Amino acid sequence: MNTTTAADYRIGQSGTAAAQIEKAGLDAPDSEFIVLSRASGGEVGAGARVAANRIAADIRTDSHVQQVAPPAVSPDKKLMIVPITMKTVADDKDPDISGITRAVNDAQPRAPGLRIVQTGDTSMNEAINTRVGNDLGSAESKSMPITIVLMLLVFAALIAAGIPVLLAIASVFATMGLMGPVSLLLPMEDSVTSVILLIGMAVGVDYSLFYLKRERQERQRGASAADAVEIAAETSGHSIVVSGIAVIVSMGGLYAVGDVTFSSIATGSLIVVAFAVFGSLTVLPALLSLLGPKVDRPRIPLLWRVSSRMQPGTVSKRVLGPVLRRPVASLITGLVILGAIAIPALGMKQQTSSLDSLPRDIPAVRALQQIGEAFPGDGPTAAVVLQGDNAAELKHDAKIVANNAISTGDWKAVADPVKVSSDGHTAVLTLGSKAGEGSFAAGDAVRDLRATVIPQALSSSDTTWAVGGGVAEGYDQMEHQSAGLPKVLIVVLGLTLVMMMVTFRSIVVALLTMALNLLSVGAAFGVLTAVFQHTWAESMLNFHSTGGLISWIPIFLFAVLVGLSMDYHVFVLSRIKEKVDAGLPPKLAVREGVQETAGVVTSAAVVMISVFALFATLSMVEMKEIGVGLSIAILLDATVVRLVLLPSALALLGRWAWWPSRGRKGSAARPVDPAPYSVREPVGMG
Repeated sequence: MNTTTAADYRIGQSGTAAAQIEKAGLDAPDSEFIVLSRASGGEVGAGARVAANRIAADIRTDSHVQQVAPPAVSPDKKLMIVPITMKTVADDKDPDISGITRAVNDAQPRAPGLRIVQTGDTSMNEAINTRVGNDLGSAESKSMPITIVLMLLVFAALIAAGIPVLLAIASVFATMGLMGPVSLLLPMEDSVTSVILLIGMAVGVDYSLFYLKRERQERQRGASAADAVEIAAETSGHSIVVSGIAVIVSMGGLYAVGDVTFSSIATGSLIVVAFAVFGSLTVLPALLSLLGPKVDRPRIPLLWRVSSRMQPGTVSKRVLGPVLRRPVASLITGLVILGAIAIPALGMKQQTSSLDSLPRDIPAVRALQQIGEAFPGDGPTAAVVLQGDNAAELKHDAKIVANNAISTGDWKAVADPVKVSSDGHTAVLTLGSKAGEGSFAAGDAVRDLRATVIPQALSSSDTTWAVGGGVAEGYDQMEHQSAGLPKVLIVVLGLTLVMMMVTFRSIVVALLTMALNLLSVGAAFGVLTAVFQHTWAESMLNFHSTGGLISWIPIFLFAVLVGLSMDYHVFVLSRIKEKVDAGLPPKLAVREGVQETAGVVTSAAVVMISVFALFATLSMVEMKEIGVGLSIAILLDATVVRLVLLPSALALLGRWAWWPSRGRKGSAARPVDPAPYSVREPVGMG
């Protein structure tokens, strides 16, 4: 797979600055640090200096190292560091730090009582990537058996339980195989494979559930195996196509952000959903035609007996009864519940991922935090790129900008602050930030630097400028993604509205769908804000709150939530529309449609909630936010929305819900059986 490079992530003014720095040959080489401290705490002594000098001597012989500075002791004498400057590597690749790692590993056994840790640009990236890979691998390995167990509970038969999982896995593998040639046109992030697995398993299992459940229900009603497959194709097959289009529309909305990360996610999601739909319309009916009633073999004796005694919609009947008897009160109650949960979202703040948001149990992360705490002069920086015709003028302008910036109190001087290119046309001024990278204070400082400080300092100069560096890149990324959320919202909701109008030929249903989606997403954002912007849940979920959500999470969650919730929303609405078209009164159509689909919706929701909840147990805060947001949203969507808000709204609207079509009496492909479950066989959860 053709993966992304650092240049693919350049956005805004900081992206312009990075390109100018690279072109001028002023890129700062990667740095590594060896951090030594006493394992028992306290001040480092002569033993630490001996160990540090030995490590430095070993590293100086490494051909990938440009310079090793003498060991430095922190002002509080509790930390000693060995700063290392790496040689620049061509093609934007990471330098080889394996020699440094070996030197550290060799030194640790010879320095009892000392803790020796390697950290820096490359080692931090490697440590984080390793942790993310381990976390996702753990989630993936746990999600598969959970899904299989839940399918066994749903179908109580090995073949029927295995088909959804196998078809979902086949869709995932097919997509991963196709990502190679696709990435030649659009470079892909490595993490896209995890998104493919997440989305592919969710929709693949859902679509197979829809089809298998309907086919089984039709056989229970007395249809032959061939007729049952045909009816399932006519009804559930149609719902699968519409659901697939809905997910594709939702995930395709991520392209509106104009960001390589979201473009990768959108591309992988679109392809895996297309494969899942294709498999559900070809492989699945072919398998069911071949197997016939054997799809319910071999049965799991105890589960089969329990399932066979369960009536369909056992739980949903108890909820639907009062909802349909008092639709106004039910609608108001549901709206109040979701509205109250969504209120915290009004105060939602967004931040970029930073050192403070990373797990502190990663040694490289903790070591870099220790350097920042022990050496106040070091920390995040901004790079002001100045371009003109004269090197002397550029140095003069850089000095004025530096003085004005430092006078604001937001910035501090650093060693060797100004570097000039060999042609004298570009100068880079480095400013130290007093605020942490990704913090709100750092963003305010960057904004003030660009809007006020530099324009005033260079008001009488022809020098052009751009502000980049780590602090500015974090701010630009956050602003870019914050601005992208309204774009995605407009595109996704607009296309979903059109799709629902075309599918159900009803403006009312389309508007109702959009409103319910917004309520679900708002409630999910409310929960995320309440949990992750405050500290009360830190010990419960094992994270450190930075006072805001990671900026890309709301966009990602919005697209995924709308797409996945549309899966069973379309399925439920299609079944209700079947009943309306067959001539049932609106309230009865709602009752029958919701009860008949309750098992599928509950089963699909339980699978998704179980898998998504695993992400809340991972160590990265981004994964925790995804897990909490998705699992809570699906839970609310499958309960409050599908069992309270949707039925009560449709009951109140009556036939006007289907305006302008209002249903077409007698148009259903099959007549409605008033007692469709006369044969008592397992129909699953719900």
